[in-house]
Amino acid sequence: MTKTMSIRMDRENFEFLNEFTKEQRSDFSKTVRDMVTRGRIMLAVERYRNGEASLGRAAEIAGLPIGQMMSMLTEFGVESRIEEEDYLRGLEGLRKAW
Repeated sequence: MTKTMSIRMDRENFEFLNEFTKEQRSDFSKTVRDMVTRGRIMLAVERYRNGEASLGRAAEIAGLPIGQMMSMLTEFGVESRIEEEDYLRGLEGLRKAW
């Protein structure tokens, strides 16, 4: 379900979004939604990189499944903080689940 909202923004950001919308041959609402999605991903990457969020929390912030978040972190050159022991425990958990 979508929600409608009204926001205030400074002229510079509004003009940027307007120009970007034209460049993308899109509509303004879609451009804003895309920017929010990208912002969530960047926030999640930053928080994970700085040790402020676990992998799971970063995935929640970004709105992505954990596997996709791992790929996103790799794309941004962020090294995993998962220790070998954590990885092996995860594999054992998968074995038990299957």
